[in-house]
Amino acid sequence: MLIRYKAWANASTFRAVMSLPEGEAERARPTRFGNIVHTLNHAYVIDDIFRAHLEGRPHGYEARNTPHPPPLTALWQSVQAMDRWYVAYAERLGDHSLGETVRFEFVGGEAGAMTREAILLHVVNHGTYHRGFVGDMLYQVPAALPANDLPVFLRDVFSLEEPADGEHAHRILPLRRDQLHDR
Repeated sequence: MLIRYKAWANASTFRAVMSLPEGEAERARPTRFGNIVHTLNHAYVIDDIFRAHLEGRPHGYEARNTPHPPPLTALWQSVQAMDRWYVAYAERLGDHSLGETVRFEFVGGEAGAMTREAILLHVVNHGTYHRGFVGDMLYQVPAALPANDLPVFLRDVFSLEEPADGEHAHRILPLRRDQLHDR
């Protein structure tokens, strides 16, 4: 459910950012990554790094962000593809797989180890953290970020009812395609 929440919140955030006046998403701001697009790119890079860890392969990054972000529309396409990958990955995992330890190397070269479940929680939490920064930058424009908190997702999108297939409600439930990504 949390991976689907992340994808839904990303879609809400990107819609808000893409509706800004020309140049606002790239405008320099007093924040760690310099602007809205570079902040969103950092979240994508971290998702990509941890995807590589989950797949047991090198990620190829030398830093936790790229020197320059891609154009906003290209980044949004990449984020949608990444979100689809994480949703599919989480759906494939059985309960026994969630506790498996994944060993990896952090970008700085240090050894790391997390369970698959902890990695999934990390990418959800990390994305939420940086969407918060983006929300603050949107208010500087001024523009508003639509409510994308977990309770809003639960109220508007996620069904807590028992699915017809007998799976319990804590499992990942499907969303309509238009709720998860732009067409």
